[in-house]
Amino acid sequence: MSLRGKKPLKKDEIKTEEDLVRLLSGKSDFERKVLVATFRIPRGKVSTYKRIAEKIGSPRAYRAVGNALHKNPFAPIVPCHRVVKSDGTFGGDKKRAASRRNLLRKEGILMKNDRVEMSDDMLF
Repeated sequence: MSLRGKKPLKKDEIKTEEDLVRLLSGKSDFERKVLVATFRIPRGKVSTYKRIAEKIGSPRAYRAVGNALHKNPFAPIVPCHRVVKSDGTFGGDKKRAASRRNLLRKEGILMKNDRVEMSDDMLF
């Protein structure tokens, strides 16, 4: 049992933002903000590293957002595959990028030449 009388959660038991926050106690404040903002991205939508940085109040920290998501211990529950570069391309190595592209295609995200077709309708 935890200090508040609730038993510790396991990764597959994360259902709400509150559940996620409870599991992020070992992360920095910045990493927590990034992971929570990413958790909010709904299926069928994408965001960019820059938009996440702006949402958490650190508009110039888009590279740090990428680093925090690279260390995401809760994928795919925290859907870091829904975060792309501003031009619709995927960061990271080719194998991981291909995997994220496939996940987004399964979620109905439109792509052209392996880039997300960015539109206001699908940006979160």
